[in-house]
Amino acid sequence: MTQKKTATKAVKTTVKKPPPPAPRKRRTAEDARAAILDAAEQRLVAAGPAGIRLQDVADDVGVSHPAVLHHFGSREALVREVCERRFAAIRGELETAIIASSGGPDQVGAMVESVAAAVRHGGHARVFFWLALEGMLRSDEQPPRMRALGEAAQQLRTRRRKGRPAPLDDTLHVLALSSLALLADAIIGPSVLGDLGLGATPEASARFRAWLAKLLAEHLEKGAG
Repeated sequence: MTQKKTATKAVKTTVKKPPPPAPRKRRTAEDARAAILDAAEQRLVAAGPAGIRLQDVADDVGVSHPAVLHHFGSREALVREVCERRFAAIRGELETAIIASSGGPDQVGAMVESVAAAVRHGGHARVFFWLALEGMLRSDEQPPRMRALGEAAQQLRTRRRKGRPAPLDDTLHVLALSSLALLADAIIGPSVLGDLGLGATPEASARFRAWLAKLLAEHLEKGAG
C-alpha cells in the first residue's frame, strides 16, 4: 500500500511595506506664522493663557521649539499676537453688524444676537475673561480697541436723529452694557439664570437676550427722539 506524501507548502506572509512618507511641504514664513497662531489659539481657548506652552505649540504644528521663537521671539509675544488677531476678527464682525443695521428697534434684536454669536464663536468669551484675569486685556500703549465700534454706533444714532448728534458717552455706555451682559451670559448665564429661577437652558438665555434687546431699543428710541 503506497502512502501518499502530503507536501506541506510553506505559506509566505506578504508584509506590505508602508508607503514612503509624503515629502514634507516647506511652509513660507507667512504660512508658518499662521499655523503657529492657529495652534496657539486652540490651546488658548482650551486652557487659557497658561495653557500655551511653546513646546506644545511646536509639536502641534510639527516644527521645532526654536522655530516658534524665531517667528515670535517669546511666549509673551505669541500670546499677545494671538489675542490681537482675535480682537481684530471680532471687531470686524461687530462693525459689520452695526453698519449694516438701519438702527431701528426691530434691528436691535438681530444685532444683539449677532454680538452674542460673535462672543461665543470659537470660545471668544472664555478667552476674554481669561485675558482679563491675566491682566492682558488692556494695554496703555494701545488705543481703546472698541472705540471704532463706538464711533460706528454713534454715526448710526446721529443719522437717525437727522444730523443731531447723539451723546457719545451714552452710546458708549450702551455698548458697554450690551458687551458686558453678553460676555457674562456666554460664560455664567446658565448658572445665574438658573439660580434666579429663570431656567438654565439655551432657551432661557435667548429670552434674556430678547429682554436685553427690548431694553436697549427703548433706550435708543428715547435718545433718538
